[in-house]
Amino acid sequence: MGVLCGRDFCRDRVLPRTSRTICYYSRTWVIRSAMHVAAVIAGALIIISVLLDAFETIVLPRRVRRQHFRITSWFYPLTWVPVAKFASRVKSPARRETILGYFGPLSMIALLGIWACGLIVGFTLVQWGAGEHLSSNLPLNFGALLYHSGETFFTLGYGDITPASPFSRLLSVIEAGMGFAFLGVVIGYLPTIYGAFSRREIEISLLDARAGSPPSAAELLSRSVNSLDQGTLDRLFESWERWAAEVLESHLSYPVLSFYRSQHSNQSWLGALTVILDATSLVITGIDDMRNEQALRTFKMARHALVDLAQVVNAHYDPNVSDRLSAADVSEIRGQLAQKGLKLREGVEADQKLAQLRSLYEPYAQAIARNLFIQLPPWIRHDTIRDNWRGGPWDRIIQAQALGRIGSAQRGGVDEHF
Repeated sequence: MGVLCGRDFCRDRVLPRTSRTICYYSRTWVIRSAMHVAAVIAGALIIISVLLDAFETIVLPRRVRRQHFRITSWFYPLTWVPVAKFASRVKSPARRETILGYFGPLSMIALLGIWACGLIVGFTLVQWGAGEHLSSNLPLNFGALLYHSGETFFTLGYGDITPASPFSRLLSVIEAGMGFAFLGVVIGYLPTIYGAFSRREIEISLLDARAGSPPSAAELLSRSVNSLDQGTLDRLFESWERWAAEVLESHLSYPVLSFYRSQHSNQSWLGALTVILDATSLVITGIDDMRNEQALRTFKMARHALVDLAQVVNAHYDPNVSDRLSAADVSEIRGQLAQKGLKLREGVEADQKLAQLRSLYEPYAQAIARNLFIQLPPWIRHDTIRDNWRGGPWDRIIQAQALGRIGSAQRGGVDEHF
């Protein structure tokens, strides 16, 4: 048979018809066998890849630096870039933040869906490649096997297609168990994500009255108290040191949190982290009669968080980025702090120290901001925009009613608060 099925002999028309038929079916059997083996291998690789990616993304509490294929590492760049480009065309900051705010939750749901579909397809390929191990009144083509895999994964159990061999029964039990585990992961994963998000946003909301909207380092220091004492300053920085550590832990464990936007368009976790680094840099540079031990500890923790999270979002260094702090801004900050009794040190040495501190974190903050489409807060505010706590959608109507001009206020509409 090996001689008859050789490629040259099979093409020779001199061979009898029976021999050519044997060669044809032999080659067909070999091709189909190879396809079935390839399907089993492909299905097994898909299942292993999905399970490993889900484990590293949800269960493993650390950043994974693998150079080979990962579903998550491909998913977010491919989906975030077009969403960010579309949002960049929206002129209203509030509406732009609303569009970007959908990405975090939707991407998490989409990723869970991709994992589920990958497992279903993987088990379908293994079942198809293993041969006829199912019984049904319907023709068992690939579509029917895909349907059977889906109902097994989600444990529907209609019974129209049933396993008919020990191998298929074992495969169905394994897939049903993974379906239960997948449901359990979803149930446990979502509350954990939103619990971490809630803890992050509480401190960001508190920053509104303490540092303005958007916040700034000069406002944070000058608004703390009328005369900032050492105890107040240390307690302020100590709470933000713990907040920075919590953000680092939660965003390393659950990287999708980096894409979750704050409730107001002029607030963000990156903005809050940058303001804390700005404020501690000013204190470390030197304020008369103020110790900087706690400020230095907070700076180290916040800088650690910023550097690590820059790697999580795949940020890249840009040497041509614009400077956030000008010499005029430094002079204005000194004047604003002096009004509160805080004398920021002057001179070449102080300026060099401040510049050195800024070089440790600002490139990372600007790279993250560019990747996540977040606007960094200024060092000192030059606008007259009201803080979020002062704004409300009915303010113009209430003021107009008090002045007896309710009609014109109603025609003018309401303020945009979020």
